[in-house]
This record gives sequence, structure tokens and C-alpha cells, in this order.
Amino acid sequence: DSTDHAFMFNLTPCSMTKKPVWKAALTWIPRSDIHFLKIVFNVWYDGAKALLWKEILCSGADDEYSVCGTLKGETLASAFDIKGSRIVFPKGNYSVVVRGFSDDSENNMIICLNFTMIVKQDTF
Repeated sequence: DSTDHAFMFNLTPCSMTKKPVWKAALTWIPRSDIHFLKIVFNVWYDGAKALLWKEILCSGADDEYSVCGTLKGETLASAFDIKGSRIVFPKGNYSVVVRGFSDDSENNMIICLNFTMIVKQDTF
């Protein structure tokens, strides 16, 4: 639906240079139960796809992520580490789209984030 979602994501430090681990915080009130969750992460640079990553975070059995099992309307508040990118991004602006699906066929989207990542200096 077109109603705004209650969602917040924070990443610290806001740097990709020589930072092996980033601290992330997520607050979200999902509009459906989260029993299955597939994340599709797309990055574009100058109109070309630079990265595509897909991962099933919740499968309904032995899930390790705190988002799994969250019920519709519950507030999900989680803090976690993200290992630094193994990909070197050249200086520039990148369009990033992260979509979450409640099915493996990617037909039932439950959340979509669209943001710009700005790399201010080359890391090489």
C-alpha cells in the first residue's frame, strides 16, 4: 500500500574506508507476519547494475535473525554488526534499492527502500 511505513535504519560509522565492521540499528513495524523473508539488494552506478545480492533471511525453520517470527504490528528493534564490504566502490553516487519479499518467487513485496550511497573518495 502507499501509506508510509514506520521504519528506521542507522549505520555507524558512515565510512567504508578501513572499517571491517559496521554497527547497524533497525526499527520497523511490519504490516504482515514475518515467517519467510527474502532480501534483494541492487546497486546501480551510472545507469548500470553494479551489484545484485539475494539472501533468504527467514525460512520458517531454525532462523538466526531477530526479524524472523515478528508479527504484524509488533515493533522490531534490533542492533547487529555488518561485516565491511569486500567490494571496492569507486568515487561517485550509487542508487541502492533493497526489497524484502515474503515469498521466494519475489512476487509479494513487503518493504522497499530506495536511497543514494555517496562515495566521496576512491579507496584504491
